Amino acid sequence: MKAIRKIHPDFSPLLEMKEKSIIDLFKDVREFILEIHPVCNEILYHTHALTAVFSISEKLSDAFCMINIYTNHLNLGFNKGTLLKDPHKLLAGTGNLIRHIPISSAADYRNKKVKDLVKVAADFAVKDMDKPTKSTGLTISKIKK
Repeated sequence: MKAIRKIHPDFSPLLEMKEKSIIDLFKDVREFILEIHPVCNEILYHTHALTAVFSISEKLSDAFCMINIYTNHLNLGFNKGTLLKDPHKLLAGTGNLIRHIPISSAADYRNKKVKDLVKVAADFAVKDMDKPTKSTGLTISKIKK
């Protein structure tokens, strides 16, 4: 696994508290997203889950997907999942906007169907944003110390 972008120092200690299998899976899902959209911004949160949000700007409202890390599993979430075309019925959930793909192994996301869905989500976010962003490729920590 090659590191596309270093994991932020605010995020690392929280990530290291997880099981090794969850850490490895997170790192690979993150790499997968950054391979698809290398100039996106990564916004980091620690609320009910440890979360890396991938956005086309510095704003959460312009995010296209996220990785939520729970105790024993991950979800690849799509911020506006209910608005996306999902011909393969990959997305689960019942929220007003957010949908997710449960992740337990690389086979759950390292495939053309999920790659295409991430691209569709990013394209949707670009078209849906209010104004163009000036910052790309940043990692922004919203984790309270």
